[in-house]
Amino acid sequence: MVKETTFYDVLGVKPGCSPDDLKKAYRKLALKYHPDKNPNEGDRFKQISQAYEVLSNPEKKRIYDQGGEQALKEGGMEGSGFTSPMDLFDVFFGGLGRNRRRGRKGQDVVHQLSVSLEELYNGTVRKLALQKNVICDKCEGVGGKKGSVEKCLQCGGSGLQVQINQLGPGMIQQVQSMCSECKGQGQRINPRDRCKQCNGRRTIRDRKILEVNIDKGMMDGQKIVFTGEGDQEPDLEAGDIVIVLDEKEHEVFKRSGCDLIMRMHLGLIESLCGFQKVIRSLDGRNLVVTSLPGVITKHGDLKCILNEGMPVYKDPFTRGRLVIQFIVNFPQTIDPTVIPALEQCLPRREEVIIPDGAEECYLTDLDPEQEARRRDTRQAYEEDEGGPSRVQCATH
Repeated sequence: MVKETTFYDVLGVKPGCSPDDLKKAYRKLALKYHPDKNPNEGDRFKQISQAYEVLSNPEKKRIYDQGGEQALKEGGMEGSGFTSPMDLFDVFFGGLGRNRRRGRKGQDVVHQLSVSLEELYNGTVRKLALQKNVICDKCEGVGGKKGSVEKCLQCGGSGLQVQINQLGPGMIQQVQSMCSECKGQGQRINPRDRCKQCNGRRTIRDRKILEVNIDKGMMDGQKIVFTGEGDQEPDLEAGDIVIVLDEKEHEVFKRSGCDLIMRMHLGLIESLCGFQKVIRSLDGRNLVVTSLPGVITKHGDLKCILNEGMPVYKDPFTRGRLVIQFIVNFPQTIDPTVIPALEQCLPRREEVIIPDGAEECYLTDLDPEQEARRRDTRQAYEEDEGGPSRVQCATH
């Protein structure tokens, strides 16, 4: 009969599970909550390691099953064996923990940089001012005078406080929390010996100016990485500063990969009789677009100009297409007196024979928004009424 199941619950296994199941549970959780992968889950990682250390040792497991965690403490079994969760991780994974700790890296700092389509087309250099943590140069990241750093007496250097609550006869609860004395650091500095510049924090805030080189053809969402320029922290490799480009909407052009897309409005006479239009390119050039007389441009037609799109990233002399969608603006009304002359210029209308007794109808404008409101009102009414009635047929 197991007295308490806290350690089993931490690993997500049941009492009486096999050693293989125990190993699988520990391996999965230790990798998931390792501080290198989840810096904020240090407490969880320690609980997982402590639970596995006890349950994987037959003698400790026997004592724990019979008397719980209190029996381990009374029997002098607590704390024996591995000196830290990282030691247990190293043994279980063949030294992987030490290799990972040597390469531990601070968190990356991500900034979004708003850029125009012109900047992505032509390339540019932007200066960006950032605030970041740097190691205090006065104390060299120690936090105080040399020799002033000592192990925290309250937590014994673990950075954790353990509180045991008596829930009832034979029932106890162990709660781990961050040490209030050292703030989870496992060490402390006497206030009078703390560095005057960083006040014992070991890092200070500094202003950094970055020159961001935006190359021709870069795209929305593309990342520019400044390796090792992130926040500094003692005993950790500095993280990176990651700049993410955010393309602003352009009033004329829309980008699609290496192509540029735009709309060009034409009058009816331009659609039927040809036209010339001037397009201002993203690099300031004037492009003349000509449609010869006799060539009809229909509403919605798509045409393109080769090599006038966006430059290809890292191959700026190669460019995509400029795609033009034509929108023909029809006149609202026509002077009746010019209609006969207009009819002489256009193909003849098809003659329609009207049957005897045919009814004459008149066209009215249809408002799509009004129709949408009517559909919404009808749908809401049907939902309130329980939906349209249906007749069900039963077959025998």
